[in-house]
Amino acid sequence: MAPPSNPAVDPRTGFCPSNSVFYSKREPIALPPNPSLDVTTFISSQAHRGTTAFVDSATGRRLSFPELWAAVDSVATCLSVDMGIRKGHVVLLLSPNSVSFPIVCLAVMSLGAVITTANPLNTPREIAKQMKDSRASLAFATPQLVPKIAESNPNLPIVLIDEVVQDPIRLTNFKIVSKLSEMVAVQKGDLNRQRVRERVDQNDTATLLYSSGTTGESKGVASSHRNLIAMVQTVIGRFSSIEPDEDGSRDQIFVCTVPMFHIYGLAAFATGLLASGSTIVVLSKFEMDEMLSAIGRYRATYLPLVPPILVAMIGGGDRIRARYDLSSLRTVLCGGAPLSKEVIEGFLEKYPTVKILQGYGLTESTGIGASTDTAEESRRYGTAGMLNPSMEAKIVDPESGEALPVNRTGELWLRGPSIMKGYFSNVEATSSTLDSEGWLRTGDLCYIDEDGFIFVVDRLKELIKYKGYQVPPAELEALLLTHPEIADAAVIPFPDKDVGQYPMAYVVRKPGSALSEEAVMNFISNLVAPYKRVRRVAFVAAIPKNPSGKILRKDLIKLATSKL
Repeated sequence: MAPPSNPAVDPRTGFCPSNSVFYSKREPIALPPNPSLDVTTFISSQAHRGTTAFVDSATGRRLSFPELWAAVDSVATCLSVDMGIRKGHVVLLLSPNSVSFPIVCLAVMSLGAVITTANPLNTPREIAKQMKDSRASLAFATPQLVPKIAESNPNLPIVLIDEVVQDPIRLTNFKIVSKLSEMVAVQKGDLNRQRVRERVDQNDTATLLYSSGTTGESKGVASSHRNLIAMVQTVIGRFSSIEPDEDGSRDQIFVCTVPMFHIYGLAAFATGLLASGSTIVVLSKFEMDEMLSAIGRYRATYLPLVPPILVAMIGGGDRIRARYDLSSLRTVLCGGAPLSKEVIEGFLEKYPTVKILQGYGLTESTGIGASTDTAEESRRYGTAGMLNPSMEAKIVDPESGEALPVNRTGELWLRGPSIMKGYFSNVEATSSTLDSEGWLRTGDLCYIDEDGFIFVVDRLKELIKYKGYQVPPAELEALLLTHPEIADAAVIPFPDKDVGQYPMAYVVRKPGSALSEEAVMNFISNLVAPYKRVRRVAFVAAIPKNPSGKILRKDLIKLATSKL
């Protein structure tokens, strides 16, 4: 990696003409030289400043950093001694946001085992697919979600996350092998329960998060301990130079609004921010009123969110300011999509004392890639930010493969220490996304301007972005084609100001069919998680395709939006 001081690199753009690579203009991160280091140990060695690690927003229960690490150690011991979890074993975590979520993740990774997280909204069919692909040997789940795992794999041992029971349900017919509360209570000094300690290398796989591809097949993104450590170092660097409040306080209190099973939530709330000594206020599920109340109740200073929440805060600005105490809030961190000038200025008009920072990343890049780290940088309207530390980029012409210079649009390629190892047990998908030199093809059409800022223009990938969730059209198309009355189908993103995009289906009925719009939507809703549901249907005589049979989605998108 060429240092920014390299004379061949333009200090303003970060571009090197000799190899057509853009280099980060930010100070590079330092990775620990010890190869035998797991991310849990690394995080615990960094978090010296903080006192309270987590707060349960609903109950007010607080977990200090010493209590957190004691719980992580106890759970890891039980996993090793009682359940035989070893390095390389995969453990599934199916849970809404809770204080328990990071305890499980950190304990599993400390053993060199692999954590794979699933969306609680997923259907048993979707969960079964992930469990089979990841080869999970154990699962953690809340009581309400245990039946989904049991329906998917009745023989999979389950640890009950029992701190969040709301409605008692019968669990006697399920393979419950322990309760998390009992595991946490195990004393560290019990000499008869010393866990098996195996050497964990930074290159070993730590997480296996599932990312939807344009093929319709959800792929397991294998990220190493080194990938996560690089991400953590980036997060620490981003929040290390905090401006003190008027009273001199430098407390960093974050409200956890995004799901921890997603790379955004996992990177921020279950790993990265812990290392900075921050306090995280956990919402079990997102509700606007609860989020706003929590800001005032716990004097939160940072609010990570996705664009639809920020837009909703603009729309309710006058009511929100009158009803809630947001005086402690200093910064909003927005990810998922770049914000327009209208949105940024609209927010700052309603909340003039709050800064907006933005970020860009993928599951395949461990959630990082580019960011705006100051309010001034965020004023570069429409940008995804500048490259994160130690990150390199290319802008590549999708047709010719030529690497392009400044202000030219092409596919964004990224390379750096946080880029994934590859897709789990999927050589073909890995080789089509990662090249032999470690470049990740992001699928996003971008350009980098004369000051080194990245602008996302369009997506080469055809994923639909619904409230920050990724919905692969091909998955829905494959399901639609299983309907006995559907001859052909195509799914496109339909723009919506509240959710970003939602799936719209174009359907060709079989001869004689009188299939209704409602019937199509109901058919899909029974098969997929709520965020994947088709919310608009149009019937056509034929699906437009190119000579090779590829659906011409742009034509359908143009048709769908022509009446807006």
